[in-house]
Amino acid sequence: MNLEILAYETTHLGYLCLRRRELLSRPGTVITEITLDQQLLMSSYNTVSERALADEALARHRGHDLSVLVGGLGLGYTAANVLQSERVRRVEVIELFGAVVGFLQEGLLPLSAKLLADPRLRVREGDAYATLREPADEHWDIVLIDIDHSPQDHLGIGNESFYTESGLVRAKHHLALGGILAVWSYAESSPFVDALHAAFEVVQVVSVSYVNDLVDEEHTDWLFIAQDEPASPRKQ
Repeated sequence: MNLEILAYETTHLGYLCLRRRELLSRPGTVITEITLDQQLLMSSYNTVSERALADEALARHRGHDLSVLVGGLGLGYTAANVLQSERVRRVEVIELFGAVVGFLQEGLLPLSAKLLADPRLRVREGDAYATLREPADEHWDIVLIDIDHSPQDHLGIGNESFYTESGLVRAKHHLALGGILAVWSYAESSPFVDALHAAFEVVQVVSVSYVNDLVDEEHTDWLFIAQDEPASPRKQ
C-alpha cells in the first residue's frame, strides 16, 4: 500500500481528506494524515508538540478533578494525552469540521478506539473561538487550542480576534480560578506574546524541537501558556 484515501469530504474551507500511506523512505511504516485542499494539517508521524501541549499545561496545574476544554481534535493526540492523567475528570473537544468528528466515530483515526472507550471524553462539532467569545456558562481548569497554524496564519477567516488582548480577556472568562490557557503554533509570535501579557499575569513560551528524519531537519513548534495565578490543590 502506497496511499489509501480513507475519506474525502467537502467543507466550507475546502476539500478535507483523511489518508493513510506507507512512507517510501520507511518501508513498513504507515502513517495517517489529514489534508485541507492538499495542504497537510495533521500527521501521525510527528506528534510530539501536539502531545506536549497537553503535558505542559497539566504540569503547570496542581489541581485534581480537572475539567479540560480542547479546541481542535485533529488526529486526537492532544486529547489522548490529557486523558492519560488521572487528575482529569472530563474532557470536551470542540472540532470545527463535522467530518473529523465522523472520522473519530467511524474508527478511522489511529486513536479512535482508545478515545471512544474513555467515558470522560465528549467530542462535538463547533467553533471553539466562537465559544470563547461568548459569555461563559461553565468554567474550565485548562483550555487547549490547536486550530490555526499560528497566531498570524489562520485556518479560517475571523479567527484573528482571539489573538488580541480583548479576545484573550473574553477567553479568560471561561477559565476557573488558576486556570490555564495553552495555544499551539508552528511559529513564534511576539505580538501574541504581548497580547497574552496584557491579559494574563503569567506567560510562558515553550519551544518544542524535534528532528524530522523524513527531511533530515530539526523543526520547532511553539506553545504559548498563560495563567493568572497558580491553582490551589483540590481535596480529592
